Amino acid sequence: MLIALLTDIHGNREAFDACRLEARRLGAEKFVYLGDLVGYGAEPSYIVDCVAEDVARGAISLMGNHDLAAVDGPSDYMNDAARSAIEWTARRLDKAQKDFLASMPYTATTVSESGAETFFVHGDASAPERFIYVTGIDTAERSLNAVNAHVTFCGHVHRPQLYHVAPGKPPTFFAPTANLPTPLARSRRWLAVLGSVGQPRDGNPLASFALYDDLRGTLRFIRVSYDVNDAARKIFAAGLPEFLAERLFLGW
Repeated sequence: MLIALLTDIHGNREAFDACRLEARRLGAEKFVYLGDLVGYGAEPSYIVDCVAEDVARGAISLMGNHDLAAVDGPSDYMNDAARSAIEWTARRLDKAQKDFLASMPYTATTVSESGAETFFVHGDASAPERFIYVTGIDTAERSLNAVNAHVTFCGHVHRPQLYHVAPGKPPTFFAPTANLPTPLARSRRWLAVLGSVGQPRDGNPLASFALYDDLRGTLRFIRVSYDVNDAARKIFAAGLPEFLAERLFLGW
């Protein structure tokens, strides 16, 4: 099955639509959303409604820290821009949309026809409800040690990363090439940190998602252009912090 993996959409309708359209064009059969549907961007209601419709058709959608904050209130560690955006977001979501966010699980697991297990989570797999960032070998190792899945997918960092570990050895970082399939060898276990759909932070402003072929065991990190001007204009018009619009042009 060809699985489209989208995370950290953050209310960015233009990026979301572009990624979903491209995933379908490339033959995606299932969608998995790894959290943070909302926060930062100007169209949270649209994103939540679209994802809820996909979930009703069999998609998976997981809890992210911004999704939780939209339901329960901002956490203490949120910076001023994030706090302002999530408070704005919460005021624009209706009860049904908040109920959907509240219902999302923290993790999900699937098993392919070949028997390979795949684990999905927003942040570090060792503590899904704490939303720890996976930013290097140490945090990748902790996440890999927490589960036995052949492949673990997470988001949260907004920067694409890929790690693998062989039996008895420490994890190794692997730099994948965008838009080219990377074979995920069965002899190793893998941790893929996905880039952000709606707010990339790796210096590349193109929207980011991934396609995983769980039968062939290949992963593609994909970048997609979208109407950044329109997404930024809506943030300005909504009265959200201007920084949230400006950073879309920089991918940072």
